[in-house]
Amino acid sequence: MISCHHNLKKDEIRIGFLHHSTGQCIWEGNRSTFLSIKLDKISHRVAWKFKKSPSLPRLFRNYNKEQHKNYKIDDIVFPKKSPYGWSNYPYDYYNIWVKHSGDMPFMEEPTLEILSKKYQTIILKHCFPVCNIQADSGKGDINSDHKTIVNYKLQYLGLREKFHSFPHIKFILLTGAAQVSSNIKEPEALRAKEFFSWVIKEWDIPNDNIYIWDLFSLQTEGGIYFSEDYSKSKDDSHPNELFSERASNLLFSRIIDIIENDGSRTNLIGEEIK
Repeated sequence: MISCHHNLKKDEIRIGFLHHSTGQCIWEGNRSTFLSIKLDKISHRVAWKFKKSPSLPRLFRNYNKEQHKNYKIDDIVFPKKSPYGWSNYPYDYYNIWVKHSGDMPFMEEPTLEILSKKYQTIILKHCFPVCNIQADSGKGDINSDHKTIVNYKLQYLGLREKFHSFPHIKFILLTGAAQVSSNIKEPEALRAKEFFSWVIKEWDIPNDNIYIWDLFSLQTEGGIYFSEDYSKSKDDSHPNELFSERASNLLFSRIIDIIENDGSRTNLIGEEIK
């Protein structure tokens, strides 16, 4: 394990957060200030100069200073729009990390063999179209990008085996970002809840190196749709700033607890267990 991270400074823990747009909202949190809100009515460019710094890295900086830690988090667009394409669903993680594993990038995307040399904690998430799950047809195909529960399960099982082959890495999986009701059909949303319930209750096993942050439940509050109170609009499934700030704080708490206590002191959405 030491040889894999010989370039680390003393007590340094490096965290890679792989995401797209919803993840970016959580990374940013609520950056607005009284002045930026006022200026935004005049000029977005000017208002941007008066916004706060992004929430998640700021939380780590403050924690490092207060607790004398050396945790560093990077946000990583994964996969990029080109050449692989803007898809980060179960098939794509399986395709890049399991099917095309090795010490060379696949279509310019880092494999786990590459990422594991830099990061001790790897956080992965899916964009909200992961919830557009279609009805199963047949036994499933691990090499298919068709969004069905049976395919997702096969791909997740392949990923779990792969994650277990890196016992020195802690993997944090975000359950899928939910969608507002206007953007998804009810059967698809129901299947999404079914799949991520399976992830929590069956796929995730105790005492291994895989941990869950349950974004789906946080967004839906036990339902199947992303609450419009938390979304940017009734037609936009990206989280608004207030929800993003709350999510950023809860994710931060969950990451810290996983690093320091194997996740034993927080629940799956990052709240302290009392």
